[in-house]
Amino acid sequence: MLSTQALLGGIGVGETTATVVGATFLWFMRDFTGMLGSILFTLHQGSNLDSSAKQWRLTADLLNDVGMLMDLVSPLFPGAFVTILCIGSMARSVTGVASGATRAALTQHFALRKNAADVSAKEGSQETAATMVGMLLGMVLARLTAENVVALWVSFLLLTAFHMYANYRAVRSLCLTSLNAERTSIVLSAFKEGRKVPTPREVADQEHLLPRIPRLPWQKQRAGDAWLPKSIRFGVQISSLKLDDGWKSFLSLVERYSRDPYLMVPKGAIVHVVLHKLATPQDFLHGYVHALCLADLQLRSPADQSEELAISWMKNNYTAFLDSLGKSGWATDRILVETGEWRAEWITGQKQE
Repeated sequence: MLSTQALLGGIGVGETTATVVGATFLWFMRDFTGMLGSILFTLHQGSNLDSSAKQWRLTADLLNDVGMLMDLVSPLFPGAFVTILCIGSMARSVTGVASGATRAALTQHFALRKNAADVSAKEGSQETAATMVGMLLGMVLARLTAENVVALWVSFLLLTAFHMYANYRAVRSLCLTSLNAERTSIVLSAFKEGRKVPTPREVADQEHLLPRIPRLPWQKQRAGDAWLPKSIRFGVQISSLKLDDGWKSFLSLVERYSRDPYLMVPKGAIVHVVLHKLATPQDFLHGYVHALCLADLQLRSPADQSEELAISWMKNNYTAFLDSLGKSGWATDRILVETGEWRAEWITGQKQE
């Protein structure tokens, strides 16, 4: 309510010099940039929202606070009012897309009885009730701080700090059993080091809470940090890889991975994974674990040996790793990672059987 009051004042509500056309134009610019921002965000990050639901849930709340801050600041800079207004609108539009998409993903986690519709309806009702209480308190607070700028800013900053802390604690306590790129790298690292596979609760304490934020120089390295998905491209187009010997290289790859519904193509520090069109969600998990092993071995073994070592490790240890995941409480029916839409077709030993 505080930001809305400031925004309306900046548009000119209550001033004799303000015109309907001017206010309409400002509101149009605000809505237009917000719609444009939501489209661009979906285009760039839409495929990451499932795999990073926790991270984008917190980011959405942060951007919502940024949007309200822009509304509150905008009247203070008349010369840049439109620019600040549009920045705030774009921040809130990203909030709308990210919060809506992650809400759907998290609803599936809480629907333990496969009652996603029931959980979604009750969550929506609770949010509506909380919003109504907030609006009533906001009206009272806006009335009390209407003539006092210092009180307005102190109230806004304190409420924003409390809002972000509450959301941080909520997201940190969220314990997901589904596997994504970071969680898979953490549990696989523990397994390869001979340690017990950590439970979802233990991994939740190690996860990053913002999407793809690199480790700062003074931060301690945590399990899985070196295995983040920057080194893996999943579901790539085979023709985009420009294999050295063309068709011969492809036949060699098919022979090497004859029993797997995917092909591994390491190029430099990047592992490219070509998926078979009949690959299942369980195959995606198998392929991603294989890619993580190969990416790790490339750092410690000669390039011509790392592929064979990775294949050998998967053959001897993957079943035991999968069993350990299940015993620790992880869902092993799929993995949530950013996956390209390209699929290829070839004859595999697995399919022939």
